[in-house]
Amino acid sequence: MLQAQTPPSTGREIRLVALGDSLSAGYNLPASAAFPAVLEQALRQKGLKVAVANAGVSGDTAQGGLDRLDWSVSDGTDGVILELGANDALRGFDPATTEKALDAIIARLKARGIAVLLAGMYAPRNLGPDYAARFDGLFPKLAEKHGVMLYPFFLEGIAGDRTLNQPDLLHPTAEGVRVIVSRILPIVERFVAGLPAKP
Repeated sequence: MLQAQTPPSTGREIRLVALGDSLSAGYNLPASAAFPAVLEQALRQKGLKVAVANAGVSGDTAQGGLDRLDWSVSDGTDGVILELGANDALRGFDPATTEKALDAIIARLKARGIAVLLAGMYAPRNLGPDYAARFDGLFPKLAEKHGVMLYPFFLEGIAGDRTLNQPDLLHPTAEGVRVIVSRILPIVERFVAGLPAKP
């Protein structure tokens, strides 16, 4: 039986899904430069036998992710990196609406025995401090409620950096994606190590 903390070089392949929006999909980038592919390569360089499927849809909201959840995350998936909410904030959606959708996604994945790593997002500051506090706070609240791992801010290390983002300052360049992966990699390694062993 494969132990969860064993580098699975001799065991079965761990299957992760990046369920997200354009930040996961790799907007304006080749598939090989998108977050899931770069993360998979980084994990394999660490000796981990992990496949990361790209279930990112540009423009998707948290509700959109919920609506397509069952066909986006196939049976046999071990874990999901849940990266949704940025478009909700850009459109000024009520944070309670975003929270409700993400809450349902996490609950349904857990009911299927699929672990979740929640990637947080920060609201644009031009929406005001009250909105920012409500939106930013929903991710740690959900992580605590469901007992799932949280990466506080998916764009950590690149937000606002013109050298790491495309001209819209919303979507990372290929180099920006590599920075995102380098920042999130330690927590993804812990996430993979904590996945329950399966035959």
